[in-house]
Amino acid sequence: MSSPAPQAENVWCPRVTVACVVARGDRFLMVEEEVFGELAYNQPAGHLDPGETLQAAAVRETLEETGHTIALDAFLGTWQWMSPEHGEQVLRFAFSGHAVAHDPARTLDTGIRRALWLRRDEIRSLGPRLRSPLILDTIDAWLDGRRLPLDTVASLLPGACP
Repeated sequence: MSSPAPQAENVWCPRVTVACVVARGDRFLMVEEEVFGELAYNQPAGHLDPGETLQAAAVRETLEETGHTIALDAFLGTWQWMSPEHGEQVLRFAFSGHAVAHDPARTLDTGIRRALWLRRDEIRSLGPRLRSPLILDTIDAWLDGRRLPLDTVASLLPGACP
């Protein structure tokens, strides 16, 4: 006799997000957004959509939140974090990339006020207005020279490149 299928309440699934470190000289691409009525700052970041590769999600989120089309250069790593915002565990896959085009007329995602370029010290000075501690962690990984090959993160989804 087979065991019954697990009930929905027994299924655990962390929130999977992507983020991008995009540098231009000594400045990093950031977004200013409204979260629960407060102004917050984040890297271009967001949730993985069903059927989407992590790399495609990182490129898409950057475009949707900043108007910048980017090309990915490297994988920076994965961070595991418990978000106090919603009380759930987050797995963040961070990439680095460079801007290849910008559409200043593009409508940005809901809640995004603007994209801006800030130095690391300016980002650090935002303190509690940073959306998460993962922002500085990923920038510091990039500044420390961490560059993993993009194929470190592979996809077995149909039609996806490894």
